[in-house]
Amino acid sequence: MQYRKFGNSDLETSVVGFGGWPMGRGHYGSFDEDQVIRAIHRSMDLGVTLFDTAAVYGWGEGEKLLGRAIEGRRDRIILVSKGGIPWDGTGGPRNRNSSRESLEKSLTESLERLQTDYLDLYLVHWPDESRPMSEPMEAFADFQRQGKIRFGGVSNFSPQQMAECLDVFPIVTNQVGYHLFDFRPEPEIIPFCKENGMGVMAYGSLAHGLLTGAMTPETTFEDDDWRRSLTAFGQPIFQGQTFLDNLAKVDVLKEMAADRGLTVAQLALAWVASEPTVSVALVGTRRPEEMEENAAAADWQMTPAEREEIRAVVTG
Repeated sequence: MQYRKFGNSDLETSVVGFGGWPMGRGHYGSFDEDQVIRAIHRSMDLGVTLFDTAAVYGWGEGEKLLGRAIEGRRDRIILVSKGGIPWDGTGGPRNRNSSRESLEKSLTESLERLQTDYLDLYLVHWPDESRPMSEPMEAFADFQRQGKIRFGGVSNFSPQQMAECLDVFPIVTNQVGYHLFDFRPEPEIIPFCKENGMGVMAYGSLAHGLLTGAMTPETTFEDDDWRRSLTAFGQPIFQGQTFLDNLAKVDVLKEMAADRGLTVAQLALAWVASEPTVSVALVGTRRPEEMEENAAAADWQMTPAEREEIRAVVTG
C-alpha cells in the first residue's frame, strides 16, 4: 500500500480509501451488515487507513455501522465524515445548511454514531450558497480548537468557494467525483488544489460500479439504489445508448488490464491514484474480497504514457 499526505498538511492516508456511501441503507440497494464489517476489518489488514462516511449516508445508519466496525480499532484509522445536509426523517427531504448551528449539531451526532470523540477530517458535504463560506470555516476553527476535529475540508466545492474558505481556515482537501468517465475536476479543481497545497479526495473511482466490470446491458438497479435514475452527478452514464457505449469501452479496458495481469477495477483505480494531486482514491465496497482486489491496485506504478493510453480509450 502506498501512503500520501493531504497536500502540504501533516495528515497522511493510504492511497486507496474505504468509501462508506454503499453502506448507508436506502442508497445502494440491499446488503449484509456483517459482511460489510468483515470488509472493513479486512481493509485495515491490507493497509487501508482512511475510512470515509457522511451523516446523510443511510440517514445516520451508515455512520452507526462504521462505528460498530471500528470499535477497538479507532486508533488505527483516519476517520472522515461530512456534514451540512440535514434531513427530515429517514428518507425524507434533504437540504444544504452550513450554518454554525447546523454543523455543530451534525458533528455532535456524527461523533455519537461513530462512537468517537473526534474526527481526523471533517468536511462540508456540499456548498451552501445561501451564506458566506466564512461561516462554516469559522465553525471549523472552533471545532479544531475544541479537539473535535484534527483537520477540515470541503466536498464538491468550486475553486472560488475553496478560495473563500482558505481566507478563514486552512482546508486540506476537496472531495470530488473523479474517474475515467468524469474528467470535470481536471481543468480547474485539481490545479487549484495543487497550487494551494491541498490534496484531492476522489470519490466514485470506479464510476459508481461501471468500472467494476460486472455490469452488462441487462443490469438493473434496485428500487432504493440511487443509480436507478441512470445518471451520476449530472452524467447519464447508465442511460440508453450511452450506457451501451460505456460498456464497450469497459470491455477494451478489460483487455488492457488483462495484458498487465490486472482486473479492470484495479486498472481504473490505479488510474485515479496516478494523478499526483489525488491523496486518496475512494472505493465503496461491501465484501472483503472486493477490498482485496481494490487494495492491490495501489501496487501498480502507472507511467504517464500508460495513463494517457488508458484515458484515450474513453475519450477517443
